[in-house]
Amino acid sequence: MANKNLFTSTRGKKLPHADSHNLAGGRAYAFTAQHALAQYVATGCLNGTFYATAGEQLDKIIELAGQVDDHFLAKTAIYSRREAHMKDAPALLCALLANRDVELLAEVFSQVIDNGKMLRNFVQIVRSGITGRKSLGSAPKRMVQAWLNRASDDALLAASIGQSPSLADVIKMVHPRPKNAQREAFYAYLIGRPYDLEKLPAVVREFENWKINREGNPPKVPFQMLTSMELGKREWLTIAKDAPWQMTRMNLNTFARHGVFKVFGMTGKIANRLKNERLITKSRAFPYQLMAAYLNADDSVPNKIKNALQDAMEIALKNVPTIPGNVVVCTDVSGSMHGPVTGYRKGSTSKISCLDVAALTSAAILRKNPDAIVLPFENDVVKVNLNPRDSVMTNAAKLAALPCGGTNCSAPLAWLNKHRRPVDMIIFVSDNESWIDSSRYGSFGGGATQTMREWNQIKQRNCKARMVCIDITPNGTSQAKESSDILNIGGFSDQVFKTIAAFASKSLNPDHWIGEINQTIIKTPMKKIAN
Repeated sequence: MANKNLFTSTRGKKLPHADSHNLAGGRAYAFTAQHALAQYVATGCLNGTFYATAGEQLDKIIELAGQVDDHFLAKTAIYSRREAHMKDAPALLCALLANRDVELLAEVFSQVIDNGKMLRNFVQIVRSGITGRKSLGSAPKRMVQAWLNRASDDALLAASIGQSPSLADVIKMVHPRPKNAQREAFYAYLIGRPYDLEKLPAVVREFENWKINREGNPPKVPFQMLTSMELGKREWLTIAKDAPWQMTRMNLNTFARHGVFKVFGMTGKIANRLKNERLITKSRAFPYQLMAAYLNADDSVPNKIKNALQDAMEIALKNVPTIPGNVVVCTDVSGSMHGPVTGYRKGSTSKISCLDVAALTSAAILRKNPDAIVLPFENDVVKVNLNPRDSVMTNAAKLAALPCGGTNCSAPLAWLNKHRRPVDMIIFVSDNESWIDSSRYGSFGGGATQTMREWNQIKQRNCKARMVCIDITPNGTSQAKESSDILNIGGFSDQVFKTIAAFASKSLNPDHWIGEINQTIIKTPMKKIAN
C-alpha cells in the first residue's frame, strides 16, 4: 500500500504549495516584490526586530525596490507616509527614486517630505551613500531649496530642532536663495551667521528678546527651544497652554511634575485638547501612542486626563469596522511578539511591544463587534475572558498579559474546526512567523502551510468566509496565500481598519491592498509648507 502520509486525499480545492520560508524557518508563501516592499515600508522603522537587524531590513527594502517600477516605488512612498504615517522608510524610497527618476521624484517630493523631520531624513539618507550617491545632485538640491523657500516661518523654526543633519547643515549644503530680506535674515539666524534682528520673523525676535530679559510669557516657539533653559512654574504653564497635541501627549508627567495641573482650569483645558477629534486626526496619531501615554502616566496625572486619553483612543479607533456575521479575531501572543513595535534603537527603544499593538487592535475590533470571538494563540489557543463592554485599554491589557510560547498560526483555525464554529470573517493580528506547525505536522499534505490546510476545512463549512492577516512587523512572507477571500496587509495605522472595512464589504479592488496603493495619485499642486 502507498504511503498514506504522502497520498492523503484533501477535500476542497487544491491547496497552493508553500514556496518559501519565513524568518523563523517555518514554511510560508512569498509575497510578490510589490507586496513585500509595501509590507516592509508600512511596518518597518529601520530598527532591529526579534528576527532581523536594522541592516537586514535596509538591505531587503533596497533589494525589493530594485524589483519594482518607478511609479510603484513613488506611490508606495506616498502611501507609507500619508496613510501608514511612517517616517524613515518613505524618505528612503524618495532617496532611491532620486537615482532613478528625478522628474517623478519632483512630483511626489512635497507629498512625502511634508515636514522638517522628513526633509532632514531625506538629506541624511542621500548623503549616507547607501542609495548609491553621496551628494544630493542638482535636481534633488533644487527640491530641497524649494522646500525651504516654501516653508512657513513656523515650519522652519520647528525644523531647526534635531541633529544629524541639523537644519543649519541642510541650509549650508543647498544654499537656498532667500525670497526677501526677512527670509535672508532668518537663514542667517538659523546657521549662526550675523543677522539683522529687526528683519527676523516676529516670533524669533520675541524669543531672542525673551531670552535676555525673561519678562512676560515665553513666546510661542517649539517647546524644545524653551525646555533647554531653566524654567519656572509660570513658564511651564504657558508652554502647556499652547502645546500642540503630540507634545501634550508626550509630556503629561512633565506637566504634572511642574504643577501645571494644580492651576485652576488647566486639567480641563488639556483633557479637552487630548480628546479633540480634529487635533487627533491632524497629528496622525497611532492608537498605540495613546496607549503608551495612558500606561506611562504616573499617579500625579489627574484621572480626568487619563479618561481623556481613553476618549481619545475611541476617536483614534473610529475607523474600526462593524463586520456583519460571525467574526473571529486571532491574536498572536507568542514570544517574538514581545519585541518593541518600532524596533530596537539604542537610547530610544519604545516600551510598546508588537504584542501591545496586536492586543490593542484585537480589543478595538471586539469593541465594535461585541459578539466576536477572540482566540489568543502561541503554541496553541490560550484561554482568556474578555468583556466587550470593558474599555479597549482594559481588554488590551488582559491580552498583553497572557503567557507566551512559540508561534502556531494554524492553532486558532484548528480550534474553530474542532468546535465546528460558524465563521464569516477571521482576522489575524500577528508577526506571521509561524514555525510550530511546520515542525509539528511536517511537510506532507501537498506542501501547503498548516494554516492553509485548516482554512480549507473552514471553507468546506463556511463557503463565504473571508480572512484578513494583519502583519505588524517587516515581513516578506505569509502563512495564507493571497486570494479573492484572503487579504494580507501590513501596518498599524488606522488605514488598516479602512482597508479591512472595504474588504469586508467586498468593495476592495481585485488586487486588494496592492491595488489600493496603485490607486494612489502621484501628482499634487505645490503648496506652502505649514508647521
